Amino acid sequence: MKFSLCMIVKNESAVLANCLDSLKDIMDEMIIVDTGSTDDTKKIAAQYTPYVYDFEWNDDFSAARNFAFSKATGDYIYSADADEVLDRTNQDRLKALKRVLLPEVEIVQMIYVTEQINHPTENFARDMRPKLFKRLREFTWIEPIHETVNTNPVVYDSDIEILHRPQGSHSGRDFGVFEKVIEEKGVLSDRLLGMYLRELYKAGTEEDLEKAAKFLERVLPAKRAEGKELLCRQMIAVLLKTYRQMDNPVGMLKVSLSPEATIPSAEICMELGYFFMKKEDYEEAAEWFHRAGYDCESEIDVASSGTSAYLALALCCRKLAKSPKLKALPQKEYELEHTRLVEKAAEYEQIARDWKPAELPLGQQ
Repeated sequence: MKFSLCMIVKNESAVLANCLDSLKDIMDEMIIVDTGSTDDTKKIAAQYTPYVYDFEWNDDFSAARNFAFSKATGDYIYSADADEVLDRTNQDRLKALKRVLLPEVEIVQMIYVTEQINHPTENFARDMRPKLFKRLREFTWIEPIHETVNTNPVVYDSDIEILHRPQGSHSGRDFGVFEKVIEEKGVLSDRLLGMYLRELYKAGTEEDLEKAAKFLERVLPAKRAEGKELLCRQMIAVLLKTYRQMDNPVGMLKVSLSPEATIPSAEICMELGYFFMKKEDYEEAAEWFHRAGYDCESEIDVASSGTSAYLALALCCRKLAKSPKLKALPQKEYELEHTRLVEKAAEYEQIARDWKPAELPLGQQ
């Protein structure tokens, strides 16, 4: 089997060589499509392959990847990003797969290992993703009667691990693409809407959130009518964060009373906690942070029911330990309660340091 590497890149000079070094002995051809680099990316790429192409960026990642795929001539196409690396063990695994890969297999999935669990767009340390694709698909007829063409791809889940080493956040670029799609089409698919909400919640600036607010306010009733409760709760969490940062308690009250928020997500609880913390009502804030950490599930940011909740609880305890209300107590009572709060804060901080997201079976993330 012949493997073609297909990549789209832009300003990846810091990481591109590491990626290509880990693949150069496995790939039969390397196709690198540059979408407008201003650094040495193209010069580095040319050291590995003569197949370096320019693609005028049009805010469409699929168009760029399709262009790269169109240049491939191998039996299979390996799709990679510049911030990915295969270590020696997994290079050997991919070489072994190449030797025994059956032509019936059309897609090979690999384990995507993201080293930064709190990366702006990643929620899981390990995730199964399609990475190797048969370039030409052969269609066959199935069923002895009322025959039909088999359109289900043959997928193989491999044990190959790809190390993802992100170099900061690309959310600013991503938001521009999301906003262009919204402006042109007025809607996002449920898949894109979910990804937009994740990036907004985890990495959106106040400006990004305010730009998105009108769109989300319009889409929320439509998704409610469609019965999309999960998407509705995710939109509620993002709107709560937006209104909190805009100091709009009326907006917060309105969306927090939505029917989908009756059983709140951890993110909804966190936003209500942050609201009360901003008002210096640390006791009420702690109640909401406790619900986030112990009673609710995350639906956008896995850390909202883990590290983020426990660190917020610790901060509330430390604020309460310094509160005028506590200092007004008799000395002995003050000392006991102050010690308890400080110790509780340290306990929450330790829980936050030790916390790790539960491992989900690969493919279910």
